[in-house]
Amino acid sequence: MGCFFSKRRKAEKESQPEDEEVQPKQYSWDQREKVDLKDYMFSGLKDVTVGRLPGKVAGQQFLIQDCENCNIYIFDHSATVTIDDCTNCVIFLGPVKGSVFFRNCRDCKCALACQQFRVRDCRKLEVFLCCATQPIIESSTNIKFSCFQWYYPELAFQFKDAGLSIFNNTWSSIHDFTPVSGERNWSLLPEDAVVQDHVPLPTSEELKAVRVSTEASRSIVPVSRGQRQKSSDESCLVVLFAGDYTIANARKLIDEMVAKGFFLVQTKEVSMKAEDAQRVFREKAPDFLPLLNKGPVIALEFNGDGAVEGCQLIVNETFRGTKIFVSESKETAPGDVDSFYNFADIQMGI
Repeated sequence: MGCFFSKRRKAEKESQPEDEEVQPKQYSWDQREKVDLKDYMFSGLKDVTVGRLPGKVAGQQFLIQDCENCNIYIFDHSATVTIDDCTNCVIFLGPVKGSVFFRNCRDCKCALACQQFRVRDCRKLEVFLCCATQPIIESSTNIKFSCFQWYYPELAFQFKDAGLSIFNNTWSSIHDFTPVSGERNWSLLPEDAVVQDHVPLPTSEELKAVRVSTEASRSIVPVSRGQRQKSSDESCLVVLFAGDYTIANARKLIDEMVAKGFFLVQTKEVSMKAEDAQRVFREKAPDFLPLLNKGPVIALEFNGDGAVEGCQLIVNETFRGTKIFVSESKETAPGDVDSFYNFADIQMGI
């Protein structure tokens, strides 16, 4: 007894004209736009300014290798970026979803944002960095770091496309895999270092079309002091809960506090559970527990004499009616800061 469907397919096949060409089946992957790898690399260049405009990389991997005396600007988000065997180059990288890996480079100056940052067999690099995890150096010397400080109109959207938070930046928490006794392979650039003195803006007509600013007040990533020595024994923790204006409120609070002479030490954006809230907010935890389900919180640490009182005044005057946790006093503030950032670092694997 034969199969009805096999007979029908045989009949359909026999009914086709012999001279009719059978078209190959089309699959979705056959219809994808072909990627030209040359569009996603700079290799063997010397004494030139080159780059990619917003939208031209669109999340692809990128390779920079064997370049000398070049200015290179990637004004877009990418998956990963590898930089090999480059000398005396200026490099800007828009947000990188994964890792940025420098190998065998020397005398380079860079500004970049990424999930992971690693340097191996390099010497004399200057890096203005935004990194979501602990930056790593290995078999490298004279590596200097500062906080990422950059703006152009498309940059905020590129951070979102790369899955990076502008508030998760551990730029100064460096881990050296190969420390040398009595020496230090890395350091922090002076706090008053001017970004454009290290990573100048592009001069080519094509790249000048990107409206770049390196002013601290306009930087997409809040400019923080990181691991630099604090100017005061008094710090203040502020936690903003998820809502329609959380990022805008955080930025406004930073601007107000900095304008009054306080320093932004560090920032974090992280999800909290009820047990985390109990540890950090203690007796105030019940007030904030219902807000945790709305999304991640944004935490800010400020430093300076009078930081707690100054922050409380700004919050009460500017953000009236908005639920915000602020350290109650300068006596409790150190415990607030330690409790929150210890929990956040553990959760983020730092």
